[in-house]
Amino acid sequence: MPFMKGRAPIRRTIEYLTSGRLMLKKNVRIFSINYNTFGEHHKGARDYVFWNLSQLQYKNPEVQVVTFKNMTPSPFIRCYFENGKDIIIDIDSQSREDIEAHLMRVLGKSEEVLEAEAKAAEKKDNPANFGFGCSKRCICNIPGQVPCPGVVPLPHHMRGKYKYQQKD
Repeated sequence: MPFMKGRAPIRRTIEYLTSGRLMLKKNVRIFSINYNTFGEHHKGARDYVFWNLSQLQYKNPEVQVVTFKNMTPSPFIRCYFENGKDIIIDIDSQSREDIEAHLMRVLGKSEEVLEAEAKAAEKKDNPANFGFGCSKRCICNIPGQVPCPGVVPLPHHMRGKYKYQQKD
């Protein structure tokens, strides 16, 4: 499998990508991270890009993610919002866990919002659904369907008793 080659191939599995915790707010449009590939105070930013940036991209497909390498003396994250404003977050000498926790507090959706979105996505109001928990208990309640055999007997040609037990 070619996707299992390279450094830390676990990063390219669906289980790893879906395990990301950071869901950005709706008004975030561009997420850019600036860091250097050398220097000890950039280590947390490098680790965050290596381990968590793919999860961020997978969980937020509508957000453009940009990385700038070796262009800044200190690492930072800049987020642009849909109203034209931006925010700069200093991540100098922070670990990747600290960076993720700070981003969760500042840019992430709250637990209540995530639960409400999960509940809305789970709820299916399709009129074709029937059964327990749906608007229709039985398919016979839908117009154009055959009524329940307990209420109205089925015609003989639809019953296996008469169809398969015929005397030749």
